[in-house]
Amino acid sequence: MKILITGIAGFIGYHLAKRLLSDGCQIHGIDNLNDYYDVNLKQDRLAQLLPDKKFVFNYLDISDRASVTKLFSQHKFDFVVHLAAQAGVRYSLNNPYAYVDSNLVGFTNILEGCRHNKIQHLVFASSSSVYGANTKIPFAVTDNVDHPISLYAATKKANELIAHAYSHLYQIPVTGLRFFTVYGPWGRPDMAYFKFVKAIAERQSIDVYNFGKMKRDFTYIDDIVEGVVRVIKKIPQSTSQQSSYKIYNIGNNNPIELNDFITTIEEIMGQSTHKKLLPMQPGDVVATWADIDELMVDIGFQPTTSIEVGLRKFVQWYQEYYGNSSNNKKEPALLHKDNK
Repeated sequence: MKILITGIAGFIGYHLAKRLLSDGCQIHGIDNLNDYYDVNLKQDRLAQLLPDKKFVFNYLDISDRASVTKLFSQHKFDFVVHLAAQAGVRYSLNNPYAYVDSNLVGFTNILEGCRHNKIQHLVFASSSSVYGANTKIPFAVTDNVDHPISLYAATKKANELIAHAYSHLYQIPVTGLRFFTVYGPWGRPDMAYFKFVKAIAERQSIDVYNFGKMKRDFTYIDDIVEGVVRVIKKIPQSTSQQSSYKIYNIGNNNPIELNDFITTIEEIMGQSTHKKLLPMQPGDVVATWADIDELMVDIGFQPTTSIEVGLRKFVQWYQEYYGNSSNNKKEPALLHKDNK
């Protein structure tokens, strides 16, 4: 089984590749290694994958149409897992074109590659952000998602619509996954849990938005990877009524209030921190909660990692990777842009 994973140096891409390589799959990974967050962390993730002979990496920007076309024509992939995207709700407020280039142009380039090369199944990353201003919880895939409140969310909703059109027109089996607040070792430094642990380790104060009165359906990375692996194998079938296209929520189905989340981190790290209580930021939502009933029925997905266990594993990784302070992290040697 030969699988293309886009965004291979990203948090989910790295963990997914590691799991699939251990399962014996051939993995071809691409990434543009942009500097949205620490490139050294991305390089270090890649360094964990490169020794495996079943792994190939190419430095590639998915918004480059010619390069994506060449990639698909040169390598006959069986499956594609598309995780590459410009992430972040707040970043989209000031850098809209990064989202257009990656999340719209880049995604269309990937769809075109799948269209012309008989891909068995495309699995792509959507986001819980598409639920936007929805007040009904838990969020179900049948809910209306026509009111996104950030450009990032709007591009993810657009991805779902474009993917459905391609699936219908060109008979491409496609599954979209709405991820809910993924966390764990090797995670993204722009995420709140990462910032909290970093600040507490460095004895700094933390910013707590909406005065901590927000809830998030925090989902541990191992549970996410298990779900994605099962989804890859579950190829949607077309019927006379619908295209071979599916959308699922993939989350923990157990939202945690932000104040409780922070308290858990403090208890694990054995120290408290000063909290700057702030109002809600533009683009944020008060609560996320994934209705995963359909995913449980179709692939037997059931998260098993408690927030206490997941956070403890993250804190342990953070302390091992950065030492007592992130300032102690040595600069790793950069990898070559192409490893073939």
